[in-house]
Amino acid sequence: MRELHVALAGSDQQDGSADRPLRTINRASALAQPGDTVVVHAGEYREWVQPQRGGLSNLRRITYTAAPGEHVVIKGSERITGWTPVAGGVGGGAIVGSGVWQVGVPNSLFGDFNPYAEEVDGDWIVYADLSTPKKHLGDVYLNGASFFEVASIAEVADPPLRTEVVDNWTGITDPIRDPEQTQRVWYAEVGDQATIIWANFFGTDPNVELVEINVRRSVFYPLVHHLDYITVRGFELAQAATPWAPPTADQPGLIGPNWAKGWIIEDNVIHDAKCSAISLGKEHSTGQNFATIRRDKPGYQYQLESVFSARQLGWDRDHIGSHLVRRNTIYDCGQNGIVGHLGCVFSTIEDNHIYNIALKREFYGYEIAGIKLHAAIDVAIRHNRIHDCSLGIWLDWQTQGTRVSRNLLYANNRDLFVEVSHGPYLVEHNILGSKASLEVFSQGGAYVHNLVCGTVALAPVVERPTPYHRPHSTQVAGYAAIHGGDDRHIGNIFLGGDPAAAYHPTSRVWGALGYGTTGYDGHPASREDYLAQVNDPTLGDHERFADVKQPVYIRDNVYAPGAGAYEAELGATVIVDDVAVEVVEDGDQVFLETTLPAGFDDVRLAVTGGEDLPPVRFVDAEFEEPDGTLAVLAVDLLGTDKAPDGSYPAGPIADLASGASHIPVW
Repeated sequence: MRELHVALAGSDQQDGSADRPLRTINRASALAQPGDTVVVHAGEYREWVQPQRGGLSNLRRITYTAAPGEHVVIKGSERITGWTPVAGGVGGGAIVGSGVWQVGVPNSLFGDFNPYAEEVDGDWIVYADLSTPKKHLGDVYLNGASFFEVASIAEVADPPLRTEVVDNWTGITDPIRDPEQTQRVWYAEVGDQATIIWANFFGTDPNVELVEINVRRSVFYPLVHHLDYITVRGFELAQAATPWAPPTADQPGLIGPNWAKGWIIEDNVIHDAKCSAISLGKEHSTGQNFATIRRDKPGYQYQLESVFSARQLGWDRDHIGSHLVRRNTIYDCGQNGIVGHLGCVFSTIEDNHIYNIALKREFYGYEIAGIKLHAAIDVAIRHNRIHDCSLGIWLDWQTQGTRVSRNLLYANNRDLFVEVSHGPYLVEHNILGSKASLEVFSQGGAYVHNLVCGTVALAPVVERPTPYHRPHSTQVAGYAAIHGGDDRHIGNIFLGGDPAAAYHPTSRVWGALGYGTTGYDGHPASREDYLAQVNDPTLGDHERFADVKQPVYIRDNVYAPGAGAYEAELGATVIVDDVAVEVVEDGDQVFLETTLPAGFDDVRLAVTGGEDLPPVRFVDAEFEEPDGTLAVLAVDLLGTDKAPDGSYPAGPIADLASGASHIPVW
């Protein structure tokens, strides 16, 4: 085991010792053996690090780390100078203003991947109509701030001032914090030998300031599969031309393992991925945008096929997943902070700060969120701060054994969306602080001790049957439609509002929308009630289930004014006095400010465990820890351990009480 050093003053002809460092991280990766550590010293490295080999076990890793106390930046961009101001008539007579500059970039700079020729496109991408110009993977940055792509030179000369943007899913109109920033625009044309870029710098000289353009697809991402047990620690990683990453395509990110096992990505600052920052995703051979390319079957069908293809390829615990993503700060990405299909299994995502995801809204599709995972089997998502995202967490397909714990979500257009999954999955001790808090287009979930500040949307999805698995395994046990229900809600606090004023994409919600759990009205309140309703010997095997809703298990929740309780709930507490709850930022800290009436203190609950949660129906599985023991939900949002024999209030904080509170939550 040895250290290999990399420094800007080094040379790749040296041996990598502390006195004779290498110049590039890629050269160090070619030399590194299992157990070695690559120490990178201060400075800015413009390269796509492509590890050549992985470690052999958790104890014999290959570690890449910034030198202690030193700031190391790895970028997928290049600095561009040689800009010339443009004046007079350009492009069909368009009059170009004094802020417009142009530069010719030799295509040789890009190699075989030119981001200005590559479109943001693929399965589940949505453009307004066939005439809408598609965006590209290129970008222009002025002193680190990314520009907006426009469709012509004329728009570079006279860019529109956008004061608000519309969230395509919810229809929510949001004001733009810095409208003038939207006028920082660029346009490119790719020729045989060079790519010409026009940009409007509004009086800034791009040859004096720092101007960069996207060049490389990724920043730290191997080209081959199964390079296991690699640690990446302590870097700033930025500005990569990452492509659209749906679950039916290869999913490269700015950084990621590329179909491997046991990576640790920790303590990094990661930003400005055109699409996705961290990828724990799928690989190419199990599908590559076939719905878009072939147009013969929907993406749903190709995604279903990819699951079975992956099993044949060796998608299992021994070969894939078990990654650890922790203490990273991720921001300013166009699609996802963290994305993954299949490759994310058995992983832990914790203590990350994720914000400003998909807020530019240069493009839109159904794969956008701070964290967007498919097939999140036995994945722990805990104690993350996620805010100012188009959507906070989106768990889609095969959410099984997944545990969403102690997360702080707020100021998102939507907080948590669980789609077409059968469970069992746990959502416990979280703050869902946005106006659209929870969307459950699934079944088999358990929601325990959460603070739900906004709307709750429920819907069945019977037209897209999805797989479920043997517990704690990728082995497919069956597949079924999503009928809704089979959920558990215990000890949550639901805030209220006016349902008529609740903003939500009515075109996408074909179920129930409101505040609280009234959307479950009509569901049986126990497994016994359900079995009685389906036990009609005059009906056939399928018919006796067709019109019977699945049971739900709802008890001991607290409802503020404007929120409603499930009609058959046991132990519901409906508060009639005013309740005030707000998530407040103060510098780097976040506080939960509450004003609760005295009656709130009357609600006391024992610690909830797997024995208190009936097994899910289709999977016929218990709520368990990854090792197969029954789950214990005994740690609150703040990390406080609840005593097994204690009693606690509803909500995510063990000592939450009536009166006014100002509680640090991050």
